[in-house]
Amino acid sequence: MMKNPTKNYKSVTSIPITLLFCLSFFSTFSHASLPDFTELVEDTSPSVVNIATIKHGNKYSNALDGIAEQYNLPKEMPEIFRHFFGPQGPLGGIPRDGRGPMPGQSAEKSSLGSGFIISSDGYILTNNHVIKGADEIVVRLSDRRELDAQLIGADERADLALLKVNATGLPEVDLGNSDKLKVGEWVLAIGSPFGFDYSVTAGIVSAKGRSLPNESYVPFIQTDVAINPGNSGGPLFNLEGEVVGINSQIYTRSGGFMGVSFAIPINVAIDVVEQLKDKGRVSRGWLGVVIQEVNKDLAESFGLKQAKGALIAQLVPGSPAEAGGLLSGDIITAFNGQEINLSTDLPHRVGRVRPGEKAKLNIVRNGKTKVIFLEIGALPEGDSPQIGQSNNQQNFQKNRLGITVGELTGQQRSYGEGVLVQDVTSGGAGALSGIVRGDVIAQIYGEPIRSVADFNRVVESLPKGRSVPMRIVRRGAVMFIPLRLIE
Repeated sequence: MMKNPTKNYKSVTSIPITLLFCLSFFSTFSHASLPDFTELVEDTSPSVVNIATIKHGNKYSNALDGIAEQYNLPKEMPEIFRHFFGPQGPLGGIPRDGRGPMPGQSAEKSSLGSGFIISSDGYILTNNHVIKGADEIVVRLSDRRELDAQLIGADERADLALLKVNATGLPEVDLGNSDKLKVGEWVLAIGSPFGFDYSVTAGIVSAKGRSLPNESYVPFIQTDVAINPGNSGGPLFNLEGEVVGINSQIYTRSGGFMGVSFAIPINVAIDVVEQLKDKGRVSRGWLGVVIQEVNKDLAESFGLKQAKGALIAQLVPGSPAEAGGLLSGDIITAFNGQEINLSTDLPHRVGRVRPGEKAKLNIVRNGKTKVIFLEIGALPEGDSPQIGQSNNQQNFQKNRLGITVGELTGQQRSYGEGVLVQDVTSGGAGALSGIVRGDVIAQIYGEPIRSVADFNRVVESLPKGRSVPMRIVRRGAVMFIPLRLIE
């Protein structure tokens, strides 16, 4: 019997029609889910600038000094070497706009980074490290004009600098709200990586509130946007065309992009700009505490159900924290209604409070919650005192922890009280808890340790089978460690 060709045709052709429909659907869906940056770039690029600096040197330029060192020649080089390598030679200064270095000087002009115009009357924002140490700052606009810029003010802690050029009617950026950024959100950067002006790169927000070494007061935005040398100081845009960050740093092992880039939140930058315009410097809030992370063992030793908060290891004498009633061993869990999950969250919050304002702190003290109100102070300059080690071997005794301790010298007592760890027995409770020779033990289980007698009395009364907090000073750094007896 002959099969129905029409039926067969329908059944055969129905498959590719379905496939075509599905492919068309997913193609449309995929295309719709990817942003189109073309209009955003066209609208915002004119507000981005390239920044170069000029540094004046003496008559023996850096290049000349390098030649002298390489060939073991004296820096006071004969005239013939100055002719080739000095200010007028091929390695010397380059005149700009008919101007050159003063007699006996050299000038080096280099393209260092990017910036963006924040007001039509010529205010420009960039990174401090882009212009640091410059004798002259030159801003190149999108229309290729080059303008001399004046440094209004800089904030090294936030790595921000505010510049001013003598011009009006400049295209300015729209400033967004970095607090509203979400992880996974699309962002775009415009800058001059390796001198390639107006390069555009895009990616997503990888994380928020990142703390970097020596950058305690900036909650960085982490992105996977391709950022390289020359992008520094350039804007980070959201899809609305608003600046939400200033590209500042990269994590790299090669010197180039590795998918981990950091931007300063624009909300932090706006506060800095306002203060720089007003008084030429930046004031930050300050508590006057040394803090550390609360890990699982420390949380157990302090009776917490969850490892979170900022543990106060030490208070600065005369600080707002001391005046406000905070104690060493307190754990700050919230600041002005905002949770403190990591200890690095606290400096971000405190730094943005103006000195003299009141703040509300939620703390845990001796296992109980407590609310403290105190006045925030101004962040001072200066280093923390260091506690040295002593060779004093007298007045030491052994104890349940398997360590030997001795009294502090008079000089060491000027930094605080405690006992000095002279020796640590391998395999003992002290060694297993992380105590090392040279540590200064200042507090155990909430009890201050002022002498060897205090130390022995407290140690003998410690409970077994659970962790208790011990506050120590190690090479000048104050910290808590969880101590557990193994008897």
